[in-house]
Amino acid sequence: MVPALRFLGGACRRARGEFPGGFPRAGGPAPGRPWPLCWGVRSGSTSSFDIVVVGGGIVGLGTARALILRYPALSVGVLEKEKDLAVHQTGHNSGVIHSGIYYKPESLKAKLCVQGAALIYQYCNQKGISYKQCGKLIVAVEQEEIPRLQALYERGLQNGVQGLRLIQQEEIKKKEPYCRREEIRCQYVVTCAGLYSDRMSELSGCSPDPRIVPFRGDYLLLKPEKSYLVKGNIYPVPDSRFPFLGVHFTPRMDGSVWLGPNAVLAFKREGYRPFDFSARDAMDVIINSGLSKLVFQNFSYGVNEMYKACFLGATVKYLQKFIPEITTSDILRGPAGVRAQALDRDGNLVEDFIFEGGVGDLGNRILHVRNAPSPAATSSLTISGIIVDEMQQRFKL
Repeated sequence: MVPALRFLGGACRRARGEFPGGFPRAGGPAPGRPWPLCWGVRSGSTSSFDIVVVGGGIVGLGTARALILRYPALSVGVLEKEKDLAVHQTGHNSGVIHSGIYYKPESLKAKLCVQGAALIYQYCNQKGISYKQCGKLIVAVEQEEIPRLQALYERGLQNGVQGLRLIQQEEIKKKEPYCRREEIRCQYVVTCAGLYSDRMSELSGCSPDPRIVPFRGDYLLLKPEKSYLVKGNIYPVPDSRFPFLGVHFTPRMDGSVWLGPNAVLAFKREGYRPFDFSARDAMDVIINSGLSKLVFQNFSYGVNEMYKACFLGATVKYLQKFIPEITTSDILRGPAGVRAQALDRDGNLVEDFIFEGGVGDLGNRILHVRNAPSPAATSSLTISGIIVDEMQQRFKL
């Protein structure tokens, strides 16, 4: 069989050996780089592959790429339910390549992030993908945050983060003054299903836990004429009780500046608007005993996030702790993303990566990526290698 990669969704795309010009993106290929071949999927048609990857996000595509690079003789198919790639979590994040400072030393997350960031930069350089290394400034705005900032600095050093420094107010001022149906046959399957990872796992007999709880993150935008206020990434010192990094300032490649995201419970897994609702998704939320425990334990945090989501002024007041010149008139409502947060029965947020095989003869040929939390985009090239390692061990490739 000819080595190939095919994307099957609203349209099918085929690329030999490697993605042209980098990872395919929502909206089509990179500018000036057409797909080698496009065709519609006919109802009732059949395609055969050695391996099928479910999920056309950055982790799924990275896994398909890693499979092709390691096993060029295999045919690999990527299944995506939307018409385009990277439509959900991949296409709705802040676009930051993380350094690895936040994560517990020696954890898989920390190792993958540091290695993944280096590979992402290398990949972008090879493919001519533009990026901006503007640095990240983590700011302690309260006296009690200083010991946590010091602990974060020491954690970053243990994780091998390069160029890490503690700086004082004067230097801070200098840096920041202002996815048609068809039958698909394959030998093995790996699912990188994001918001649906728990449901995909249950289809092959796996435990329902950990459950995926959707958290919507709303972004605000600085008006273009105010973009000069932010030169690079500005982050608050994170609250160690939660996996969310807090509302932060992110300058984008197009010159815009995103502010956010917040973290509010969503009642639809792909609910990018405040009032999006799915009866099934909402019921999953309501009957989730782990979520009830999480809400009870962190009630005030949840109320505060809801308050800031509803009242723009509350968010602006928080942002002014970092950039005092920002006013409500400088802010526009922006896009949103939905985070797939794994939650166990005890109400604990699952912070690290989870891989699980199915049950029975069929299930033994399936590998589920049940949890791939932020910074999955930064770590995608290293995560995909870990996934292929797991496949190699389980499937004896």
